[in-house]
Amino acid sequence: MQNKGVITFLAILLAVASIYQLSFTYATWRVKKQAREYAKGDLNKESNYLDSVATMQAYPFPAYTFKECQDRELNLGLDLKGGMNVMLEVSVADLIVNLADGNRDTTFRKAIKIAKEREATSQSDFITLFYDAFKEIDPNAQLSAIFGTYSLKDRIKHGTSDQDVLKVLREEANDAIDNTLNVLRSRIDKFGVVQPSIQKIEGNSGRILIELPGVKNPKRVRKLLQGTANLQFWETYYYPDVYSYFMKANERLKEIYALKKEISADKLKNDTTKHDNLLLKTDTVKADTTLQESLLGDTTDNVNPLIEKSNNDLSKKEGFNEYQKKYPLFAVLVPYLDKRNQPINSAAVGFAHMKDTAEVDRILAMKQIKSIFPKEMRLKWAEKAFDKKGELFKLYALKAKRAGKPALEGDVVVNAREQTDPVTGQWEVSMNMNAGGSQKWALITKENIGRQIAIVLDNYVYSSPVVNAEIKGGSSSISGHFSQEEAKDLANILKSGKLQAPALIIEEQVVGPSLGQQAVNHGMLSFIFAFMLILVYMIFFYKTAGYIADIALLANIFLIFGVLASLHAVLTLPGIAGIVLTIGMSVDANVLIYERIKEELALGKGLKLAVQDGYKNAYSAIIDSNLTTLITGIILFIFGHGPIKGFATTLIIGILTSLFSAIFITRLIFTSRLAKNKKTEFYTRFTKNAFKNTKIDFIGKRKIFYVISGTIIILGIGSLFTNGLNYGVDFKGGRTFVVKFNHPVVTQDIANDLKVLFGEAPEVKTYGTSDQVKIVTKFMVNNKSQDADNIVEQKLYEGLKPVIGPDVTLDEFLSDYRESSHKVGPTIADDIKVAALWAIVFSLIAIFLYIFIRFRNWQFGLGAIAALAHDVLIVIGLFSLLYNFMPFSLEVNQAFVAAILTVVGYSVNDTVVVFDRIREYLQFSKTREKKTLYNNALNSTLSRTFNTSMSTFIVLLAIFIFGGEAIQGFVFALLLGIVVGTYSSLFIATPIVYDSVRHKITESVSKKKNREYLGSKKKNKDNK
Repeated sequence: MQNKGVITFLAILLAVASIYQLSFTYATWRVKKQAREYAKGDLNKESNYLDSVATMQAYPFPAYTFKECQDRELNLGLDLKGGMNVMLEVSVADLIVNLADGNRDTTFRKAIKIAKEREATSQSDFITLFYDAFKEIDPNAQLSAIFGTYSLKDRIKHGTSDQDVLKVLREEANDAIDNTLNVLRSRIDKFGVVQPSIQKIEGNSGRILIELPGVKNPKRVRKLLQGTANLQFWETYYYPDVYSYFMKANERLKEIYALKKEISADKLKNDTTKHDNLLLKTDTVKADTTLQESLLGDTTDNVNPLIEKSNNDLSKKEGFNEYQKKYPLFAVLVPYLDKRNQPINSAAVGFAHMKDTAEVDRILAMKQIKSIFPKEMRLKWAEKAFDKKGELFKLYALKAKRAGKPALEGDVVVNAREQTDPVTGQWEVSMNMNAGGSQKWALITKENIGRQIAIVLDNYVYSSPVVNAEIKGGSSSISGHFSQEEAKDLANILKSGKLQAPALIIEEQVVGPSLGQQAVNHGMLSFIFAFMLILVYMIFFYKTAGYIADIALLANIFLIFGVLASLHAVLTLPGIAGIVLTIGMSVDANVLIYERIKEELALGKGLKLAVQDGYKNAYSAIIDSNLTTLITGIILFIFGHGPIKGFATTLIIGILTSLFSAIFITRLIFTSRLAKNKKTEFYTRFTKNAFKNTKIDFIGKRKIFYVISGTIIILGIGSLFTNGLNYGVDFKGGRTFVVKFNHPVVTQDIANDLKVLFGEAPEVKTYGTSDQVKIVTKFMVNNKSQDADNIVEQKLYEGLKPVIGPDVTLDEFLSDYRESSHKVGPTIADDIKVAALWAIVFSLIAIFLYIFIRFRNWQFGLGAIAALAHDVLIVIGLFSLLYNFMPFSLEVNQAFVAAILTVVGYSVNDTVVVFDRIREYLQFSKTREKKTLYNNALNSTLSRTFNTSMSTFIVLLAIFIFGGEAIQGFVFALLLGIVVGTYSSLFIATPIVYDSVRHKITESVSKKKNREYLGSKKKNKDNK
């Protein structure tokens, strides 16, 4: 063996590097074990213990703290240890509006609206969509007239061309995205998450992927990530000063509703029934009035609701309908009055139930109502509810300065920190301003002594303190009944800086710690069981050589984990499936080598020469088969994200390490044994004659298998048109929740309860055991409000209360019952579908080109692509046929696409081995009858095909049985793919090559005969 010393040195070096990288994982595992023993099941106690030892030494040499070891340990994905995965998208639409300084131009506003509508279904970026719409509305309009603002005056002037303006807008958008990335990274670093991941998604403008392992409070994270940190200080109106405007608004609204009622009555005067129904609807003013904490007093002309405690719904009070007709605005916005029905001297002008805030906003935004109030008046809601139930929110009247701006912007704040108020002991946020801000702040406070200043963050009033005296020095504080966590997060947001545009969550996945631990247990069980099966199988089939292959497998696993740790790659549950699949596929290289050695031994060669020639002759097939699988792994890595990228990572690493282990480590062992003249056997008495001298006529029976395959494909295509596919939320958008109960549940009852709150019946299915369900819904998935996800969780909790019991709180439900959740917005769902399609197309093209270049014959490429198309169509068709009958989920999602691409890689791996043997035979037997040659090639590789397929099928079957319901559909697709791929490599790919080559030969012979005929005819003519 050449370069034996170099290979030995490289093997030792890789082993030492792997040991070093994995030692950090061992160090953290030891500390975590101590924490578990100390906490005795108390998760909070365990977390506090780990926090306390974060800066203590946990690694001997060099000295690393526990936190530093955590940064270097093998990363587990969210599906294995719980946490939160978030895809954020920077709102370029809001950025464009801000760059235009809120321009009210009609064409500009219409173009923004149209671009937003088209963005949901288009693959173009928002700026392109905006410009196309802008020109459609008014071809003569110029962008410079819109964006020639003060902030862009140095870059956009009057007459600047549209293309130059677009260039500036794109530069500003890219800068905003980079700024968002940096700001979010700063916020996350201060949040205290171990091993967070934040990255910009290349090719998807404005998207940022964030992974936060171990996070237990998703609501807090959403608020942290989506807040723009747009801090403002506003002067305020007092309610007595503006109360008359609200009374006028009531009168105007009453007139509007009366007019609508009259028009509607005229239209329906011939239909008494419809007329009565309409009167009933207009009497209730379409307002959802559930003011849980207010009491309606006397309903005479001079009396308004009082702010007192009550356990009854205001809408159920006697005389409410009469009051609602008289005061339609106050029916949803309770005026802030004292017990004498006089406006309270406060910046708050009223309050509303959380369900009514949208209705209040709608009313106040009506042109007829808005025109009543002063132009400088801005109405903003409080950030926090003031009642114990957290349902009532105050509305504040703010006074704008010139150009509708606040008195002071938050960019003057240079530092912020949480602290306790020395008088009340409550948590607050202390701020320090720069010199310019300090001067302005002093002037503002001096002019507003005895009045309230509203401190607004991201369009919500956080606090409205009364100014007691002029504040010099630029110091101030924000108070608002904060918890320590809330004060810390707010200070963090202010310190990290302002986002130039909002970042909205378009995809979110939350995995609870219990589900993560369950996934670890299932994954490890399937891994160990599959690994043991392969070890036993190899010894059973190859005896001594099987032991050597097992040593290589052990080395391969060790190297995979070592490389994963050194690259700081993330190990996910699909990643474990990728490793186990790699185990099955790594056996293939050993099988190819061993079958070649057995062939050389059968020719009468000595063991040493047989081993040497066996390795040499197997290299071509090994390289070809593994490179084609590597191509699909790389494409998966490029197009996938999250767990799918984890699967691709382990698959790629596994292919490379298995090649090194199977080719070089086994060769080193064989060389050592041969040097010592140790006996080495390649079969047992049970497998000695397995697949020996087989003479199956694959080519002769090819048309039978064409018919069988064609029938299955036609049935599958028919099912696709009639039954369709069970698309997951990845492809259609929506939300999924996995909820585990303390007892078996009836899915239909849960669906009925949730329908009342969601407004539509969700899909509820048993997930694994009868006490666990998977809920799929599209409720509020299109809502871009920052509170949408929190509202959905609240509704889900309320809908499941009859099942989980009335004593379970929302926090307990989210932590103990909700196992996982996943949200995919419609925009990203379309993008995922497109990316999946491109991934499959690129895989097929890349494989065709590789085979064409490698074999220098388009017929081989055609045979491979035909077999791959055959495999993909059958697997997809079977998923369509079976998803209504299988006891586990057969969703078509990103994992399914990963499975399809893996099947493509595996199938072509199998096919290329046969093609390689055909090529070899053609080199030495060019005159041999083609049918016999192709049959001999298929029969001679049959042992390898069987062993590789069987070993891979065994490990996948172990994952399918023990891996848990989370990946059963994924593994089922792989199992189908292994069976179909093996079938196609034998009965489809090679026969198609045979038919296409035979056609070519026949055509060539015909042309030759034709030329001979024409030549003889001409000769006869000349003779005459």
